[in-house]
Amino acid sequence: MARRGWDDRWQNYPASKPLPADGIATSKQRGAMAEQWWSGRFVTMLDSYGLGGRMQRGRRYARSGQVLSVEVNPGMIVAQVQGSRRTPYAVTVRCDEPTDAQWLALEQTLRSQVRFAAGLLAGEVPPELEAACADAGFSLFPATWSDLRATCSCPDWENPCKHIAAVLYVFADQLDDDPWKLLEWHGRGRDEVLAFLQAAGAEGASGSAGLPSWWPLTPGRLDAGARPLHVRVSPAPDPPHRVLARLGELGIDAAGTTVDELFAAAYEPIITDGPTDL
Repeated sequence: MARRGWDDRWQNYPASKPLPADGIATSKQRGAMAEQWWSGRFVTMLDSYGLGGRMQRGRRYARSGQVLSVEVNPGMIVAQVQGSRRTPYAVTVRCDEPTDAQWLALEQTLRSQVRFAAGLLAGEVPPELEAACADAGFSLFPATWSDLRATCSCPDWENPCKHIAAVLYVFADQLDDDPWKLLEWHGRGRDEVLAFLQAAGAEGASGSAGLPSWWPLTPGRLDAGARPLHVRVSPAPDPPHRVLARLGELGIDAAGTTVDELFAAAYEPIITDGPTDL
C-alpha cells in the first residue's frame, strides 16, 4: 500500500467518490452485518479494534457492492474492490495459519465430538468450537488487528483502509451461509477436514485407531453395525379344511361328495366371517 508523505501532491485534493459497481453486496443492507453467532463474533472483533470511520466507510462499500470478488485461500483472502479509479484495487488479508500439530489436535476433537462435525456439516458452528481451537493452540477469530496482515493497492496509507474493511465485512456476511470459509482461511477446507475424518475411520476399521463412540458404521462394510432383529412371528392360521383333515376321514359320502368336503364348504364361511343366525 502506498504511503502519503507531508508533501504528497494528492493531499489537498477533495475526497473522491467510488465508481458505481455491481459487485458482491452484503445480504444485510441495514442494521447488523451478521445473523449467525459466528459471523456476528467476527464483526464484533472487527468493531473492537477501534478503527472508527474507516470501518464505517468499509461497511458502506460492502453494502453498496463495491467489492467485486472475494476468494478464500488457506491463510489468505484475496479480493478486488472498485474504488474511485477505473482499475479495481487488489486486497489481501492474511492470518497466521495453525501448525500441523495444532490442526491435528483440533481434528481429533472434531472426530471425538459428534456435535462439532454434525454442526459444521449442517452449516453451523458449534459455540464450543472457539474454545476447542483455543485448546488446540490458536484463535478462531482474530483478537486484535495485529493478528492480521492486510494490503491494498490503493494510495491510502492508512491500514486498514476502507477497501480492506469492506472485504472483511463481505467475508463476515459470507460466513453466515458458509462457516467452512472460516476454517479454510485458517488452512483447512471442508474437503480436507472430511478427508481426515474418513481416513481416521478407515484406520479404525483396520485396528490401528479406534472409531468415535458415536460412529455407527465400519467404513467399507454396508452391513457394519447390523444387529439381528429378534421378532417373534406367529404362524399363519390353518385353513378350515386343514382343521377338518385333522379329524381324519369319516368314510361317509352323499351323491358322490364326501361328508368332509361338505363340512369344509360350510365350515369356511363360519371361520372367516363369523357365525350367522341360521
